[in-house]
Amino acid sequence: MWQSLVAGLNDEQQRRVVNSAIQTLRDISGDLTRDRRKLRARARQAVLQALGNLGWTTNDAQIAALVDEVVSRVSGLGFLDGLLRPDQYSEIMLNPDGSLFVQRREKRYPDMLDYRPSLEEALRVAEALAGMAGQQFSVANPTINARIPRQEDIGFGGARVKILHPILLVGSGYPSITVRLFYPRRITPQDLIDWEVAPEGVIKGLVELVGRKARIMAIGGTNMGKTTTLSALCDGIPRDARIVKVEDPEEIFLDHPNVTTIEPFSPSWAERRSKQAYHISDALADALRMRPDWLIVGEVRRGVDVMNLLRAQLSGHPGLTSIHAYGAKAAVQTMEELVYQDLGIGRSGTKGTLTLAVDVMLYLDWKDGKRRIMGVWELGETMKGGDVRLRTLYEYGAQQTALEPVQRRLLGD
Repeated sequence: MWQSLVAGLNDEQQRRVVNSAIQTLRDISGDLTRDRRKLRARARQAVLQALGNLGWTTNDAQIAALVDEVVSRVSGLGFLDGLLRPDQYSEIMLNPDGSLFVQRREKRYPDMLDYRPSLEEALRVAEALAGMAGQQFSVANPTINARIPRQEDIGFGGARVKILHPILLVGSGYPSITVRLFYPRRITPQDLIDWEVAPEGVIKGLVELVGRKARIMAIGGTNMGKTTTLSALCDGIPRDARIVKVEDPEEIFLDHPNVTTIEPFSPSWAERRSKQAYHISDALADALRMRPDWLIVGEVRRGVDVMNLLRAQLSGHPGLTSIHAYGAKAAVQTMEELVYQDLGIGRSGTKGTLTLAVDVMLYLDWKDGKRRIMGVWELGETMKGGDVRLRTLYEYGAQQTALEPVQRRLLGD
């Protein structure tokens, strides 16, 4: 209680404490700057040491603020450090004009923040993020994919980062920085129920289908909750099953003991002539040689990825995956077009393979202020009139509280 009565330091004193602490930490390793828990502990020690050396005292709240400032400066993440709150935000966006936006988890569209970082700070943050990926942010390497590591012990789920150099942008000289924050813990079916993604009976029905080895595809646009929903549905996979995941980057975090995650690789702009990309299709080919009981593919984007996934599921591997589309029929058309463009396979051939390789589709969208499962469909095992047959198992707004029973035979039946 008495700490709250201790007077705080003035601005000049705070500046001296921060500078002294940063000087103390000037020789720390790059690995330590990436470990947020250890860095905070060292920053706190440095702040307390600086206060002792200067003969000053202050209250706990100001010590915490001083530690925050030291961490943001030493890590190089600056303005970004205080926004790395995955429980509140799912996305952070710095635009080429210096404007800063955040995507709140409970909202559909981003909010603009009042704060505008200086150009110097923005460039410093871009360089620090590039350094985490072992890359240099420069004109010679103007587009960078990076990530901030996951640290479960401090409730940080990690993040995916995209950086573009100002040379590629129209703006005020700022880089473009987009940070996708991953949820800090494993998503459960109860989370989907609590968030009103779908009625309890529907969620439990989908989890049960996963346990019966249904091959399920989640459909939706950006930021609609496809990966979040798949994460929760993985609860239906038996604990002793061997799971192989293919994700770019990893977003689905499981507590099953026997899990291997393959992460496709794209060489940096500067390395594109000396290193070969490792695509989702390559990872799928490798995954099939790793004895998976379940195959989870975060998202398919290319025709060759789609066809390799369908072939894998045709070979008796139950799986979960997602694709960008706006409805079940649109997803079928999207896959037809991707496969035709990339591989030249006719649309009827893709549809025929799809009917045999996917059991259930579910579509997510934003409705009535929340992310919702708008529909769940069972795919017919044969086509009708050259088209994939879709039978509705659930439709949002139809007063359903449970899934209709699946009629086709599943791999686990």
